[in-house]
Amino acid sequence: MTKPVQARSFDAIAADYDAHRPSYPPALFDAVEELAGVELAGARVADVGAGTGLGTARLYERGARVTAVEPGDGMAEQFHRSLPDVSLVRGDGNNLPLRTGSMDLITYAQAWHWTDPARSIPEARRVLRPGGALALWWNDGDPAVEWLVDQENRMRVFFGVEIPAVPSHRARFRAELPDGLDFRTRQVAWSRRVPIDAHVANLATHSDFLIGDPAAVRDYFDRERALLTALFPDGEVEEAYVVSLAVARP
Repeated sequence: MTKPVQARSFDAIAADYDAHRPSYPPALFDAVEELAGVELAGARVADVGAGTGLGTARLYERGARVTAVEPGDGMAEQFHRSLPDVSLVRGDGNNLPLRTGSMDLITYAQAWHWTDPARSIPEARRVLRPGGALALWWNDGDPAVEWLVDQENRMRVFFGVEIPAVPSHRARFRAELPDGLDFRTRQVAWSRRVPIDAHVANLATHSDFLIGDPAAVRDYFDRERALLTALFPDGEVEEAYVVSLAVARP
């Protein structure tokens, strides 16, 4: 399964993605402004791999002049329903459909890992104005929360992926950041409380499950829901996240 095909798996479940994926806390955008040296209000921002607009909406609320870039048909349709007043163009980070020197900031909310850095970094350099910044961030479960680590390990077993000896909140910076750029990093902790069914629906929107065997995936989530119901008899969970932010001026 190639990376582009896996990335496009979200198109079929765009409405569920929009309904159940977590958004981002205000403190993240404070950190973006600080590390990028860009005030979001009035800034020209390209949000690449925008999906249904979860990150785009927060940038727009901060007063940024946002142009979203999204390759997927289903995700773009849901974006237009959710954010009808925000501009969206079709494309991806490897070939940005944007003018040279047109942006103050380029953001990738949970999307940089779908690009080819050999192509997406030169494209970012082309599109950014002199002194502009590239901001990448990811939402991940907090590795200090035991039940989330246990859940992550169950998913790793299901997918046949090695379980790390020590969970690390720095994993994104080691695995995802490309060489050759001087990144400044920050991590922002936050949480949200949701019903168990909403939490499971969030997990089900992740691409590894979307491309998996449907019967095996259904069985996995039946077992996961039963485990969580026993662990949280009130029917709700506190999803604890750490957003890993990296900002560079390429």
